[in-house]
Amino acid sequence: MGAGRTIAVGDVHGDLKGLETLLSRLPVLDEGDTLLFVGDYVDRGPDPAGVVRRVRALPKETAARVILLRGNHEDAWLKACREGAPEFVLPRGNGCYTTYRSFTGGLPPEREEDPTAEEMRSMATGTFFPADVVEWMKTLAYFHEDEHAIYVHAGLPFEGERWLHPSEVKDPRPLLWQRSRTFYQSYEGKRVVFGHTPVKRLPQEQSTFTPGDPLDVFLTGGLAGIDTGAGMGGFLSAIELPGCRVIDSR
Repeated sequence: MGAGRTIAVGDVHGDLKGLETLLSRLPVLDEGDTLLFVGDYVDRGPDPAGVVRRVRALPKETAARVILLRGNHEDAWLKACREGAPEFVLPRGNGCYTTYRSFTGGLPPEREEDPTAEEMRSMATGTFFPADVVEWMKTLAYFHEDEHAIYVHAGLPFEGERWLHPSEVKDPRPLLWQRSRTFYQSYEGKRVVFGHTPVKRLPQEQSTFTPGDPLDVFLTGGLAGIDTGAGMGGFLSAIELPGCRVIDSR
């Protein structure tokens, strides 16, 4: 019996509406299939808490295996919870104030609105998160692999003369944080599906999928970049393997 399908979903970033739309467009999945998310469920979009609740509920709602990977935003919040991480959670561009408001029952902040001093202290240490959410974030895997591809949030590091398999990486930070032009342009090997870097920053002239659209999924012989800007004015995308069918929330 051949491997089932894997549907990999890009960075959601608090876009619950986009997530619901995308889920409604997926094919019916059975126990041989896998539904995988590449991480970054929180920050930026209007409803990070709703997105977290939704993805955590998926294993009870689908016959497919559900795999939830860790993104750099979850990684940064875990650091805040452990030791404080104001250098990531306080800058406006990272969209973390939206997560604070979402989990504490407030309205999404206005574009130019900054946290109060009290809110900043709570954000810097992640103390506003429910304990079960923190424990859930700790369970998120750094990578997944099946017959079709390797799935990781950001990419694979290069060491010596080859791209490392994620299982060989001692420090997982590159898997979550790296942005390597060499990786996007020169990687060869088993297909890697990743998010993290918005597709508009990828070498779209190399893409075999809508190469004239710099905001669409990035697809080459060895890579699939699927962060199409959900929560940042874009939309949410998924890729179905092995057939490389693209599904999105537009």
